[in-house]
Amino acid sequence: MRLAIIGYGKMGQEIAAVARERNHSIDLVIDADNTSDLNKDNLAGIDVAIEFSSPDAAFNNILTCLREQTPVVSGTTGWLDRWEEVKKVCDEQSGALFYASNFSIGVNILFAINETLAAIMNGFPQFEVCMEEIHHIHKLDAPSGTAITLAEQIAARLESKDSWSLEKGNPRNIHIEAKREGEVNGFHSVRYDSEADTISISHNAKSRKGFATGAVMAAEYLEGKKGIHSMKEMLNLQS
Repeated sequence: MRLAIIGYGKMGQEIAAVARERNHSIDLVIDADNTSDLNKDNLAGIDVAIEFSSPDAAFNNILTCLREQTPVVSGTTGWLDRWEEVKKVCDEQSGALFYASNFSIGVNILFAINETLAAIMNGFPQFEVCMEEIHHIHKLDAPSGTAITLAEQIAARLESKDSWSLEKGNPRNIHIEAKREGEVNGFHSVRYDSEADTISISHNAKSRKGFATGAVMAAEYLEGKKGIHSMKEMLNLQS
């Protein structure tokens, strides 16, 4: 495929390297210093755009691709308050969008386990749930999109919880402890504590390559499709 990479930081560079390993070409690179190059002329002939930019840029990047009939894979988090607007444009343009808060295959397996565990824990109210996520100091949003996904999965299935919060105090919220340390690629854990014992599930990213591989696989999956797609669908992890 002919790919565009939107956002050429460490993640974008890793995606480009993985894409070339899988025999794709990188025909357009957009970064902070050439945002005006994301236009109709330059997107012509691009099979899929892979968007890993920043929370304040992602919305417009995605809309531009959809309006130019370029399928887009996005892994940028922190912009989902505008999700319905993006969905509307995708529908109007008969476009294609693949969004995931995390493209790691391991994390998406964690998502599936998390849903099952939360449903089971309804029968054991003596356990209190909490979460922790750790990322590198360059990550702009907190909590991470992955942590929010995990928390929303729990809140949808655990009757004792309604939402999540970075602050402690509200018993109806899942407390997320978000840390920014060094160059950590990504660590997420969900813990259920009782007086007698602890149950925990977690994922630790060893490198960026797992995320990059998932993003390129998503681009391969999206080619020729319409509508909105997800990792759960691609990996056949439907619950």
